[in-house]
Amino acid sequence: MTNPEIQLSKVAQTRINRLAQAAGRSPAAMLRFVLRDGFEAVELSIQENALADAQFAAVDSVAHAEVMRDALTAVRQAQSDVRAAA
Repeated sequence: MTNPEIQLSKVAQTRINRLAQAAGRSPAAMLRFVLRDGFEAVELSIQENALADAQFAAVDSVAHAEVMRDALTAVRQAQSDVRAAA
């Protein structure tokens, strides 16, 4: 399969270049995501990833092991409550 020539408007080119820079990717890589998902979805994904990175850097996150420990504790407590109510 050959790669067809794609003509983009200047606005679309600028938007893809801006997204590529924000995501740390090449414009060609970003174009593949935009063609697959659309501009809005790609922009939202980049914004959400940037927010997650900022929260992680600010230590505004919880380690996976801690979340799993708390979840298991909650499940065990719920099971205990069901047994006690029976």
